[in-house]
Amino acid sequence: MPKGPRVHKHIILIAEGPAGDTTLSRIVRIADISGDDRPSADEKSDGAKDPVAGDKISMNRLILADNQAIFRAGAARVLAMEDDMRIVAQCEDMAKLLTAIDGFRGSIVLLSSSLCPDLPALLRKSRVLGSHVILVAENSEQIADDIASQLNGIVSRNVAGTDLVDCVRRVARGQRWVQRANVTMMQAADSVGANVRDRLTPKEMQIVALIVQGCKNKEIAIQLATKEQVIKNYLRSIYDKTGVSDRLELALFTIHHRVLAEAAAKAGNLIQMKTA
Repeated sequence: MPKGPRVHKHIILIAEGPAGDTTLSRIVRIADISGDDRPSADEKSDGAKDPVAGDKISMNRLILADNQAIFRAGAARVLAMEDDMRIVAQCEDMAKLLTAIDGFRGSIVLLSSSLCPDLPALLRKSRVLGSHVILVAENSEQIADDIASQLNGIVSRNVAGTDLVDCVRRVARGQRWVQRANVTMMQAADSVGANVRDRLTPKEMQIVALIVQGCKNKEIAIQLATKEQVIKNYLRSIYDKTGVSDRLELALFTIHHRVLAEAAAKAGNLIQMKTA
């Protein structure tokens, strides 16, 4: 019997950021479902296949290199939803990053400025191996002109998900992409961050700092010399004050508001000094 017309269904995820923060708000197509067979292994390795158009999509291989586990998780969540992007490695230190660059030549490296002490050397190595580098700069960081000119892209930690995706695609096409900060939006974000910072107690700020570092409740309790249930109680209060619903949203909210991020970093440094 002749086959009937192909019917495609789409699953849509609406992902919103923390209350009042639209930097991560976006609509993502998770999957296309059809009655056709899945693509062959060759199709998977060479590129994803667009189920509607029937054309292969060029697959961009990504290496995420950042010593902040929460930021890596947030970036991975955004980028992995795209049909033309595949995360091939996540690195929290330079040793793993160098291994990944050697193993996945021609990749796009999303690199935190705080992870790499010798950025010029890494850029030279990446060029030799045919890879492109997008730098994730701290929100208040200034990048020297001679370094900036060698980068394929520059984004800040408060980059919106849609802008991050756009940056990766442009760099993959051989273009250069630099995030231009909107002063008005940055001021508004800092105002929100300052309000939340002023509402949090010193103990709550310490917990926020440890959450951003990727610590679990048990680890936080050990570092703060208290019980895990006490940490859970603090977290409920922190969620209420920040308007978020879980620890990942809390970490991303903190990173995206410079004033709050700086306060959390100071609290984290004090904890390290006490435990040293």
